[in-house]
Amino acid sequence: MRVSNKIIFDNVKLNLANITEELNRANMVVATQKRILKLSDDPVGLTQVLNMKSSLSNIEQLSRNISMGKSWLVASESAQTSVQDLVSGAKALCVQMVSANTGAAQRRSAAEIVQNTLEEVVSLANSQVNGRYIFAGSKTDALAFTLNSDNSVTYNGDSNPFTIKIGKDATVEIGGDGQAVFQPSGAGGSDDIFKILKDLKTALQGNDISGIQTAMTNLDTNFDHNCAQIADVGSKMIRMEIKDNVLQDLDIATTERLSKIEDAEITEAIMDLKAKEVAYQAALAASSKVLQLSLVNYM
Repeated sequence: MRVSNKIIFDNVKLNLANITEELNRANMVVATQKRILKLSDDPVGLTQVLNMKSSLSNIEQLSRNISMGKSWLVASESAQTSVQDLVSGAKALCVQMVSANTGAAQRRSAAEIVQNTLEEVVSLANSQVNGRYIFAGSKTDALAFTLNSDNSVTYNGDSNPFTIKIGKDATVEIGGDGQAVFQPSGAGGSDDIFKILKDLKTALQGNDISGIQTAMTNLDTNFDHNCAQIADVGSKMIRMEIKDNVLQDLDIATTERLSKIEDAEITEAIMDLKAKEVAYQAALAASSKVLQLSLVNYM
């Protein structure tokens, strides 16, 4: 059978194209350090890689949520602990002011201390994290509480705590319903810290011993509620820490699995590249020899 020069040329061209493609792929494997570069390289492996990358993306989002949640809970705990300290100070002041050795003038002076305490509690109730109010329920862009000119306090938030997602079916409340935190029985209730301080100031200004004693009793009730609120924040912090540790372990395990499936063994990849380079050089040399032969060489 006669083999024409065109057939020889086409075969050489095809072989060089195949070897060049193999060399290019080997070079890409070394450059990217990934063994799966396209679907045909490993269809099953690529599907696993895509699923794991999706899982890692979800883990990263949940980790960001938890990080934000921790900052909110830390701010909440700090604010409520400060309020607790102010309540303790107000209770101590009440004890001093009901004493028979304390006069009306001293009580009127103490009323200014209570006014400062009220303003500080309102300020703490309006605590923010990155410009968002943590005691306004889900209305995090609204000022949680407004101190009016008559010392009454208006709640501007809602009763829906701000929540974050920390798992597939798990959420945590990180932004509190401010009314539930500072006015658990509703505005004007006996445990409304703002109303208690307002009434205490009025009692001090009026030299009303009975009113001071009532305020002291209500401060005790509020103090117990405040302790429970701080304990609740602490339990959420523990839950977040546990979930964060679980996500970190899951991230490491998934990343390791992804690496085993997707990453190339660099030593083997370099050796394969060198072998392909040698094969390519040999193919070029052989092709040049074959393409030089024609009837003209023998004339």
